[in-house]
Amino acid sequence: MRVMIVGGGFIGGHLAGRLRAEGCAVTVAGRRGADMACDLARDDTAVWAQRLRGYDALVNCAGILAAGANYDGVHARGAIALFDGAAQAGVARVVQISSLGASDGTTAYHRSKRAADEHLVSLNLGWAIVRPSLVVGRGGGSAALFSALAALPLMPDMGGGMVQPIAIDDLVEAIWRLLRRPLPMSVVVDAVGPEPMRLVDLMAILRRWLGFEATRSLPVPRWMMRWVATLGIGPMTRDSLTMLEAGNAAPVEPFVAALGFVPQPVARALDRSPATQGDRLAARLSPLGPVLRGLLAAVWLAGGLVPLLLTPMASNTHLLARLGLTGEAAIGTVWAGSLADMAVGLALILRWHGAALAGVALMGAYSLILAAVAPELWADPFGALVKNLAVLGLSLAIHAMEKPHA
Repeated sequence: MRVMIVGGGFIGGHLAGRLRAEGCAVTVAGRRGADMACDLARDDTAVWAQRLRGYDALVNCAGILAAGANYDGVHARGAIALFDGAAQAGVARVVQISSLGASDGTTAYHRSKRAADEHLVSLNLGWAIVRPSLVVGRGGGSAALFSALAALPLMPDMGGGMVQPIAIDDLVEAIWRLLRRPLPMSVVVDAVGPEPMRLVDLMAILRRWLGFEATRSLPVPRWMMRWVATLGIGPMTRDSLTMLEAGNAAPVEPFVAALGFVPQPVARALDRSPATQGDRLAARLSPLGPVLRGLLAAVWLAGGLVPLLLTPMASNTHLLARLGLTGEAAIGTVWAGSLADMAVGLALILRWHGAALAGVALMGAYSLILAAVAPELWADPFGALVKNLAVLGLSLAIHAMEKPHA
């Protein structure tokens, strides 16, 4: 079987590995690091029809959930163009990875998924729509987020409705069975695990998996969560908050009847793949990422503002005289350096990719110049130059923690 998977993220990556192990010829299409470059928000039907010629099956795993995300472009218009292209290319089977709750359409995220689902159903081809609840497994965004929350000294109890998480291996097994299903498929499946639970219960499972001692939970006021979602702080968005409040559960019996197997409890699925030291380190560091970025941004902003607002210009230009810079040239250099510092600080706050690395280059240049013109600063009791090494280390750590472009 020749299969194209659109979206090479968490689900798409696991599915590609399984299909290749089963002997399928797999092409992963995505925006970065995929076998084939694509952009669902831009590529039209004709482009997809050309790409999909000769393929037996298509699985659309593309999905985004973030503040300001182009849901209509990716989930709706992009997916519709993809499905129309598959129909024109003669692809026999199309599996759409939608979302549990898409039929209700309570959020922009769900409405965009529902639009694509409804269009796929109207086409004359073999189709299946899989609507997962929260998917748990190594490498998944949800597992990483809730593992990070579970690793805190007190687990945050965010309340909300019940969730019914499904292990990634079971979701992949379901898709594999659908791809082998006799045509026409014409099936909608709510992909859920066997156990409804609260989010705080899922965090407790993840905490045990990570090997941390049990701890208490701390209720988080709903007003605080709405405030965080409105300001766009962290991963919480208005849509994700609405989905949290509504819950994400469904009966498991229709899944079992449609796919012919019982999904495993999440705790058992996690036990099959024990947590490593890397998992524990990632869980502990993840909550610190925004804090470390904020502290580094504060250092750069202070480095730019203090020379301009708090210290005499004569003090700022004193060392520059050793480089032969005096008068307006020295003042201009101070302004240029201060503006560069503030630019790095603002770039860190805005989460621009590579901002920390730009700071490494700038701090490295400053350190080399100061070491050349004033080597005595290495012995300064306040660590005027030695502290730069700590800032360089922090910058490299933040850059390493950045996610690659999607």
